[in-house]
Amino acid sequence: MTKTYIIADLHGRHDLLVAAIERIEQSSHSGGTVVFTGDYVDRGPASRQVIETLMVGPQTPGWKWVCLKGNHEDMMVGTVDEEYEAGWWVGNGGGNTILSYGGKPPAEHVEWARNLPLVYADGKRVFVHAGVDETIPLDEQTEKVLVWSRVPKHRDYSHPEGYVVHGHTPFDDGPIILAGRANFDTGAFFTGRLVIGVFDDNQSGGPVATIEIKEAA
Repeated sequence: MTKTYIIADLHGRHDLLVAAIERIEQSSHSGGTVVFTGDYVDRGPASRQVIETLMVGPQTPGWKWVCLKGNHEDMMVGTVDEEYEAGWWVGNGGGNTILSYGGKPPAEHVEWARNLPLVYADGKRVFVHAGVDETIPLDEQTEKVLVWSRVPKHRDYSHPEGYVVHGHTPFDDGPIILAGRANFDTGAFFTGRLVIGVFDDNQSGGPVATIEIKEAA
């Protein structure tokens, strides 16, 4: 039985990322897939280190990492490209990203963020940063919906292409696991609590387990 693990909204918490990968790899010696649903940067203290780790990729054989784009990667790239006002990004946590780099993010990190995919579908589930429009095919979705949309806490829906797994909207009592979708944004950057979703690749629907990571005391 192979598994897929989901990590949402790290927001500069490199400590939680390292702990999460260690726990995931301990849970399955045969490998698997880890899907990161975006928002690697901003707010927390170590955005640069998070991106560096994700760019390098898994260091243990048998593992595959899929990194999706979040709205905070969109803000970072848009600010560097001068499409967005710098103050908007800085005011939404970008100031901490700039501090982690000691200035402007390097071009290779910006390009990595720019080219991240918006959605990952494995035939049973649809992984995305913010949510999907359940009424249209995945290849017709807009970036605004996939990266920026908000879903009320208990509104349930699914997509014809699978169970929807996302982050983006934080709930410190999360994850919010419903019949058709799950939101795994637990506000890790301020709660110190990251919950990983575990999905059976041979079984449709929601998570079969969760793994909870808490910051060191």
